[in-house]
Amino acid sequence: MRRAFCEGCLEKQRRIDQLLEENQRLKAQLRYRERQAAEGFFGSATPSAHRPAKANSAPEQRGRKGGARPGHGRAAFAATTATRVIDVPVAPRCSVCGGALEDQGVRPRSVLDIAPLRPEPLLYRLHRGYCPRCRCAVQAPLPAVLPKALFGNELSAQLVWGHYGHGIPLGRLCEQLGVRLGSVIAVFHRLAGLFASVLPHLVEEYRAAPVRHADETSWRTDGHSGYAWLFSTPTLSLLLFRATRAAAIPQEVLGEQPLAGTLVVDRYSGYNRAPCALQYCYAHLLRDVEDLGREFSAEPEVAAFTGTLGRLLAEAMHLQHPPLPDPAYYMAAAELKDQIEAVIEHPAHHLGIRQLQDLFRAHPDRLYHWVTDRTVPPDNNRCERELRPTVIARKVSFGSQSDAGAKTREILMSVLHTLRKRRPDAQAHFRWVLHQLAADPQRDPFALLFRSDTS
Repeated sequence: MRRAFCEGCLEKQRRIDQLLEENQRLKAQLRYRERQAAEGFFGSATPSAHRPAKANSAPEQRGRKGGARPGHGRAAFAATTATRVIDVPVAPRCSVCGGALEDQGVRPRSVLDIAPLRPEPLLYRLHRGYCPRCRCAVQAPLPAVLPKALFGNELSAQLVWGHYGHGIPLGRLCEQLGVRLGSVIAVFHRLAGLFASVLPHLVEEYRAAPVRHADETSWRTDGHSGYAWLFSTPTLSLLLFRATRAAAIPQEVLGEQPLAGTLVVDRYSGYNRAPCALQYCYAHLLRDVEDLGREFSAEPEVAAFTGTLGRLLAEAMHLQHPPLPDPAYYMAAAELKDQIEAVIEHPAHHLGIRQLQDLFRAHPDRLYHWVTDRTVPPDNNRCERELRPTVIARKVSFGSQSDAGAKTREILMSVLHTLRKRRPDAQAHFRWVLHQLAADPQRDPFALLFRSDTS
């Protein structure tokens, strides 16, 4: 028996289906443009400097009072611990009626202050002598000053740490200390030449580390676009400023021979040829999951997938923070891995979900090193935090003015930030190293900086 179809009804249904599909497509485009207007061209991955607008702080944050918590204010100090005790007398007569004042004792007032930071011009009178026996002229050595240097080691260390260690702009630093910009730049280049031999040693230590981190950010040199590369461990920071983002830079640092240990990175393809195991950063994966949930917030399947996977990724990143004993950690890590894999293997219809699932399925060897080795973190937050001063310097100075300036920054920042990780008195130790090199320029800078036995 043949069924009769109404051509008009069929055409209406086709038109309804077309309109529904077009409506969904337009809604998706609208959501994308709204996100782009709020977050920038790259969505949540857009750098903060390129975001069109910054969201206001939450109401609970705006309602918080500033200042120290009760009981955590400034602490006074006794006269026995003060460097100086200054008596401030009161006028003999009352400022209101002119009557004579009676002595009521003193009220102590604790104040911390500092003398203005200005270089002190010193004139060293180097005494000389002559030995008539061997006919040698002897001159007293110049203390705490590098050979033929105008600036003393104290001032040089202050300038280097102020600019490369604490991120103070060079112009402001010169204004504060009353020194000329050209002289300061010459000091930086000279110190970079002294410590240039340290970087190959840091590369060797980086290759031998069991857990390594790597990341990069944009950096301009002489008006040309380039990148600042950071290769980091808990005890080492190696910064390289290069004109390219190619895979040749990680190969330059890691070499071509197979290495033990793990390299924690984002999913940038430049690290794919690294001669060691890779661990992908869960923070970047979580951001992709959250972006999918925001873009398709009306889809129940997407909401269920992103809610479950996002929670599991966040739990994995926070697993290392509680002081769990090893057996408890590895048991919890194995359970989290099983739950993540169950979500990944669950059948899905939405293409966005399938795309994320395919990423996990394609690289299982780059996602779960933290499960079997708790020293391997599931995120690359170490590099993200350590790159922040470089990003701030880029925003303030717009990069380096020359290739020589970029090379000087590369050497001095690598030395200072590595030294900061290894010694609590990093700045004082750096001054001591300068004193040793001033007394004997032939000494090994790497041994003086990082080896405990420098005798």
